[in-house]
Parts: sequence; structure tokens; C-alpha cells
Amino acid sequence: MPRAKGRSWLMLLGASALMAPHLAMAQTPREQALEERLARLEAEMTTLRADLVAARDAQAQTAAAATQASTRSEEAVSRLAALEAEPQAPAEGFRVGSTTFRLGGFVKAVASATRFDDGMLAGGSLGKEFYLPQQIPVGGSATRDFMANARQTRLFFTSSTPVGGKEVKSHIEFDFALATAPPGAQRATNAYTPTLRRAFLTYDRFLIGQEWTTFQNPALLPESTDFVGPLEGTVFVRQMMVQYRQPLGQGLDLYLALENPQTETVNTTNAALADNDQDRVPDLVGKLVYKAPGLDLHLAGLVRQLSVHDGGSGDEALGWGLSAGGRFAFGPDKRHDIRLSATYGDGIGRYLGLGYAPDALYDRGVLGNRLLNVENFAGFASLRLGWTGNLRSTFAAGYQHADYPRGIAVPGLANVSAYSLAANLFWSPVKNLDIGIEVRHAGREVASGLKGQMDRVEMAAKYTF
Repeated sequence: MPRAKGRSWLMLLGASALMAPHLAMAQTPREQALEERLARLEAEMTTLRADLVAARDAQAQTAAAATQASTRSEEAVSRLAALEAEPQAPAEGFRVGSTTFRLGGFVKAVASATRFDDGMLAGGSLGKEFYLPQQIPVGGSATRDFMANARQTRLFFTSSTPVGGKEVKSHIEFDFALATAPPGAQRATNAYTPTLRRAFLTYDRFLIGQEWTTFQNPALLPESTDFVGPLEGTVFVRQMMVQYRQPLGQGLDLYLALENPQTETVNTTNAALADNDQDRVPDLVGKLVYKAPGLDLHLAGLVRQLSVHDGGSGDEALGWGLSAGGRFAFGPDKRHDIRLSATYGDGIGRYLGLGYAPDALYDRGVLGNRLLNVENFAGFASLRLGWTGNLRSTFAAGYQHADYPRGIAVPGLANVSAYSLAANLFWSPVKNLDIGIEVRHAGREVASGLKGQMDRVEMAAKYTF
């Protein structure tokens, strides 16, 4: 029996050994699914560990960059504070103490060839050097003239000084254009005396000194090789004044001014203007100005007292005028613009065209010491075309007409009307250098009915500094 039991156990163990591999391979579907889930979990854990390590590295780099940026920011603040603590040089000009000075202007050379249809100008006449309609000859034969000069060269000085939280500014400007040429000036040295153009100071909203009259908007003058351009059609005066500017908001400003008076008269036999210098009340001017990108508009009014007192007798009269104008820019980069101006008034002759017509008639004998105002209209229009960034043209026309009191004899050479037409081409090869050529046709008519015409070709080169 014992041997039989042992033999049975041996047979059982052998059978188990033979069956074990088959039992191990026979896993259930549940066990297989569990093993697959465990494998996926292990893969996800590996990926998560890698992401965690990468996040820690990025966080460390960010912290280092933040520390570096903070250090640089502190250094920049320190440098800025140091710069602000030091006195700074002005952007342009030079400083002496607390006052900043600046020098500027331009050098301008002009050459012109002129044909007068009806007479000849005397030597030294300003009409030879720039367009002056009252000097167009009448009643003669045709003449030709050539002139070259650099008299329009200009210099100015400005200063600015902080005072009480504001600035006191000054401007002094002169050129040589209106100086009378001494005899023989062109023989060798071409010497000319500097003439004052503008000299004024400003503080806050006040201006005191010699400046463009408030009745005028010099920004509207079209570009020209000439000193002014359509002179007969524009207000053109620089004189002493006290001016106040009041901003009204949205680009609108109000200007009020008291300006130097001067009554210009002719009598019944002499057309030469008389500077009476006997005025007693300043001219009163008011102007509204509106500015916006590509737009400049103005509306101005003038009231003045005309006054002549001679040998205990004389007369006074009220003069007035209105002027309006504008500049309208358009096209690519606002290179084109239209400029318009119109002025009408009674007794305002000296304000127009450098005194083309008088303010009034005055004659002690014929008029019985009475002042009789002269009505006047003047205007101009221009079109500027910017062909390219450095090539442009301007086409301009000007006109003026004076109406003398009816029923009163006036001198035969008293100016009645004038006109001009001009076209030019300007080229700026480099910054601040302008080279231009212009043609102009102009005419003048006087009270006797005589007429004169002028044709001019002019070239100019100007460098602004």
C-alpha cells in the first residue's frame, strides 16, 4: 500500500507539471484587459513625469528672466533720473544762462529778364527787382531790362526765456530788399543797407512790436520766385502793434490788435502818395482763424480813423475793411493746395499791394479841406500742384480795383486797376534747397485811361537754414 500511494503522488505531480503551461496560457479576457490598463497607466505616468520636469525647467528660466528684467529696469530708471537731473541742451540753437537763442534765415539769389510794353523804369527802381504793379510804366515805348541780385537774402534771431511758468520770446528779422541802392551800387560792391522786417516780443497770449498786420494772413501767400507774388491782390503790411490772442477751442482762435495808423492821400493834381503822419487813433483789427490738417481759414475786420491836419485845418473820416481767405490742401500727402483771398473796404488803400491806391483824396483848395475815401477791392487765387515729392508748380492770379469819389477830378496817373498772371516750376534736389523759374504777365491802368503791361521771366535759388 505505501508503495502504491507513493506511486500515485508521483503520477499526480507529473500530470500537474505537464498541465501547468497550459493553465498559465489560458488567461481570462478580464485578466488581459487589466494588464492592458496597467500598461497604459505606466505609459501615462512616464509622460506626466517628463511634462513635470519640463514645466519646472521653464519656471526656473522665467524666474531668472524676470530677475534680469527687473535689474535692467532699475538700471534704466537710475539712468533716466540722472539725465533729468542734468541741464539739457536745447533741441536747436544755443543756450546762455536760461535763455535759448536761435539764428535762421535763407540765402536767395534772383535773376530776371523783363519787357515793359509802355515805358522805362528809372535806375534803382524797386520795380526792376520784384513785381511792383504801381511801377509798371504807362504811356511810353517798349523797353527791356535784366537784373540779378541777392537782396532778398534774410536773417532772423529769436530768443526764449522761461519767466513765471511761461516764456518770454523775441524775434528780430531783416533783409535787404527794400533798401534804396546807393549810386553806383552795381559798379563794384553791390552794397545794400539791411532793412528791418519784423521785431517783436511775445509773452503768454500777447504780442508787442512790429509784425505782419493782424488784417493779413501771410501763410496764404503762394510760392513764387518773386518777393511777394500776386502783390496787387493781397493785404501786405508789417507795422507796430499790440496784439492779443484768445483760443476758442477746436482749432479756432480770436485775435484783437491795436496797430499803428497812417493815412495815405493824393490830391486832385498829384498822384504821388502823401504820408501825412497826423493820425490820432490806432487802427483796430479783429480776426478769426481756424486751422485743421490741410485747412487754414481766416476772417478779418478793420476799423480806422483817417486823419489829415494841416495848418490848423483838416478833416477826419472813418475807414473800414473786411478780408477773408483760406488754404485747402488735397491729393497724395497733401502736396496740392488751393489758396484764395478777397478784401474789400473803404479807406484801406495802404493795406493793399504796398499802397497801390490811396486811402483817400484830400485837397485844401478844391475839396475844401475834406477827406474823401477811396473804395477798394483786391483778391488773388492760386493752385499748387505737387508733381512729385520734390517737384511742384504754382499757378496764380491777382487783381485790384480802386473806385474814386464820383464827380471829383483825380490825377491822370492815379492808379485804378492792376492784374497779374503767373506760373512757375520749383525743384528741391535736396532738403532746404529750392530752385525755381517763373513767368509773369501783368498790367496796370491809371485814371487817364493809359495802360501798361509787363512780361517777366525770373529764376531764383534759395537755401534755407
